[in-house]
Amino acid sequence: MAGSQSYDELDGQIWMNGKLVPWAEAKAHYLTHGLHYASCVFEGQRVYSGRIFKLEEHTQRLFASARMLDMKIPFSEAEINEANRQVVAANNMVDGYVRPAAWRGSEMMGVSAQKNRINVAIAVWQWPAYFSPQARMKGIRLDLATWRRPDPRTAPALAKAAGLYMICTLSKHTAESKGFDDALMLDWRGQIAEATGANIFLVIGGELHTPTPDCFLDGITRRTVMGLAKNRQIKVVERAIMPDELGKASEVFITGTAAEVTPVAAIGDYTFTPGRVCQVLMQDYEALVREQKAA
Repeated sequence: MAGSQSYDELDGQIWMNGKLVPWAEAKAHYLTHGLHYASCVFEGQRVYSGRIFKLEEHTQRLFASARMLDMKIPFSEAEINEANRQVVAANNMVDGYVRPAAWRGSEMMGVSAQKNRINVAIAVWQWPAYFSPQARMKGIRLDLATWRRPDPRTAPALAKAAGLYMICTLSKHTAESKGFDDALMLDWRGQIAEATGANIFLVIGGELHTPTPDCFLDGITRRTVMGLAKNRQIKVVERAIMPDELGKASEVFITGTAAEVTPVAAIGDYTFTPGRVCQVLMQDYEALVREQKAA
């Protein structure tokens, strides 16, 4: 992890528009459309022992997100997969985090941007854990966010798009200022949606309940954990979940590429004790990423 060092001062190489360039030279112009109008999509991927977990699925989602933002990535999915592997190898990354992104450039400045170049870049850096080991063992604490996930008729809610994370940043800043680790976001209907960068699961009566992802990302780690639960004969229920149902949950955890599987100890005034279901799925997820290392 970068620690106190600024990310633009890290060493290494970044893949940008078809070639590797020195880290400090991977730049975009101030008038890039992606900065001013949020026309940017991205992915977050983990490297375990030099291999990117679920690389093809992440690349497929990057392209799907781009299509939702009317962007045509000027490379094939196979070329982007190879570029991801190339940048991991070039930086000698064993365990880390990969960030591919595609954004509109600076050829036109204004809301309309049909002629703008679609730029693509991929960076990788060390990032061992999103939450500290101590926090993961005890379970993290979530604030209840005031910002809500929008109606999908008002934003491309199923894209992994940069602009959709503005309310996540605001919610996480507020949570951290109050001593929480993260925040739980509701959607525009008042239903439980997700944390600021991870999906959420509730253990209720021995079953695994998770919100239907109709206005937020159906996470790749989310789907992976659902598969692991089914392998364990744990029933998985996708449905609308209201906040007062938190009182019925015996365990709660979040999932995401960065968060992996992380237990939750508290959400607002609700408290939980990480138990068997969470522990088993944490172990199974760890075993799965180790298995792909040797594949």
